[in-house]
Formats: sequence, C-alpha cells, structure tokens
Amino acid sequence: MDVSTTYLDLELNSPIVPSASPLSKNIDNVKLFEDLGAGAVVMHSLFEEQINIASIEVDHFLTSGADSFGEALSYFPEMESYEVGPETYLEHIRMAKEQVDIPVIASLNGVSNGGWTKYATLMEEAGADALELNIYYIPTDPDLSSYEIEAMYLKTLRGVCEKVNIPISVKFGPFFSSIPNMAKKMAGLGARGLVMFNRFYQPDLNIEEFEVEPSLTLSTSDDLRLPLRWTAILYRKINADIAITGGIHTGKDVVKGIMAGANVTMMAAELLKNGMHRVSEVRTELEQWMEEHEYESVSQMRGSMSQMNTKEPAAFERANYMKVLQSVRQDPTGKLWW
Repeated sequence: MDVSTTYLDLELNSPIVPSASPLSKNIDNVKLFEDLGAGAVVMHSLFEEQINIASIEVDHFLTSGADSFGEALSYFPEMESYEVGPETYLEHIRMAKEQVDIPVIASLNGVSNGGWTKYATLMEEAGADALELNIYYIPTDPDLSSYEIEAMYLKTLRGVCEKVNIPISVKFGPFFSSIPNMAKKMAGLGARGLVMFNRFYQPDLNIEEFEVEPSLTLSTSDDLRLPLRWTAILYRKINADIAITGGIHTGKDVVKGIMAGANVTMMAAELLKNGMHRVSEVRTELEQWMEEHEYESVSQMRGSMSQMNTKEPAAFERANYMKVLQSVRQDPTGKLWW
C-alpha cells in the first residue's frame, strides 16, 4: 500500500503533515514527528512583529538614560547576546535539517514588504525545503476595497517569489469574494501550493473586567467542511498543490481531504489536544480504510470526489443549500430534525 504523495515539488512518504504550531519549537518533537510517520513538518511561524517589538524594547532598555550617564552602555552585554532577531529560528531550521530526512517547511508571518522578502531569503539560506507564507491580515478600514486587499496579498507573494528559489505556499483565509479567482492569481504569480484555510481567531469580551480577551478555540472535524468544499471545487482548476488545514483529526478526515483533491492534510489541534502520537494512529487509520476499500495508493484516491469527478457537481454549490433546507422536518413535539 502506497501512502506517499507529492507537495510543493517534494516527495512525501505520507499525506499527514503537522502544521505550524508550538510543537515544532522543540527539535525532539520534529524528530518524533518523523518517527511517527509524518510526511513533512511545517515549523512554527516566525513573526516579524515579535522581532520588531523585541528590538525596540532592547534598544530602549540599553539607551534610556545613556545621555545622563556616559558609561551607561558599558554595563550591559553586547547587543549580539540578546535574542532580538531571527537567528534562533534560523538555527532551528538548520538543526531540523541536520536531524530529520522529511521535508522541513518554514513558516513566515510578516507585516512589511521588506520583512517578507528579507526573512524569506534567510529561511532559504538556512536550508528550508519550502516556505509557507502565513498571511494573517484582517481589514478593518471601510475605505479599503476588496481589490486593494487582494493586491496587498499578491504584492507580498510576488515579492517573495522574486527573491527565493524554494517552493512557496500561501496560507490564506476564506473571506475573499471569489476564492477561485484569488487562488488562480496566486498560482499564476508562482505559488506552488495553497493552504486552506487560515483560521482567524476571534476575541472574546470580558463583561466583568470590560476587556477584550484573546480566545483560542481548537478546531473539530466539523471545521473540515469549509476547506473540503473549496478543495473539491478547485481541484485541477488551478496550477498549484492544495493543503487542507483545520478540521483534520482522524484517518477518515484525511481520506475526505485526499478524495476532495488535497495533496496533503495538515493537523495541529488534534496533536495539541490528544498528543503527538496521533500522527501514527491517524496514518494507521488511513491505511486501514484504504485496505478495507481496496485502494492501492493515495494517488488513486486523490480527487475522486472532487467537483469534476462527483456524480452530482451541483452538490458543492447552491443545490446543496436547497437540499439541506428541504430536509428539515418537525416532529409533533416541535423538535426539528434532518
């Protein structure tokens, strides 16, 4: 049974890929992912904002009062001893490449055009096999049009593709007015892969302390439906690989992702909730399902339930909306069921 796949021009021994999360900050965890049967690993994201803030704070700490005390700076270590740049992250990539054979995919979350290209170049030089651009932008300006927002994404991608030679994927959200058109544009600019979708974490309101609080709600298998739908629609309509992320928790979730048309399925929430060993268990579940249903390879499965191959293509569009509404029934007690 062959569960190998390809993603971003890389050969993977499995379609199960741990996505960017704090778990990959530990090199031993990266090694364990390989031992458990992961096809590749996406490293935790490098955030340009964190580097900028740290640099400002250290600069203020070192220079505050320096005008009053001429020797003040001599009391502190040299700047190189403070971790304010990307060096720790880059060394992490180097160490991972030395200790594992599976592809190591760097992850970058930038905020400026110069930052995106600068750190992407450094990650390539550190040895990353590929780079995932984790574009996390929430437009709040009512004067900013959808065209302008799309242009910002495309400008970022174009700039990075012009500077690096390793394969690039884009992790983006589902809130574009036309996901197929945006996907086509990104593929046309050089994105070798699309990661669907970025989850925009929603803050909560503390009504006792009158504060806005950050809130993290991990995904469930129900969250798979959105990326599953768009993967099935986009399969073979764009010149880029597809990675599904958000909602991958079981072997059956992996099967659904592949049959919709994904090259790989990425998981983090399941590993954070139930342990890294789930990589091995999910792979076993995948292999068992394939054996029971007489599939010999992942490539044989891929796209078999995409929109272009399903018996009812309209099920991915408005027809499904009408069917769901028409299936609702009410029993004598007033309870709704479907």
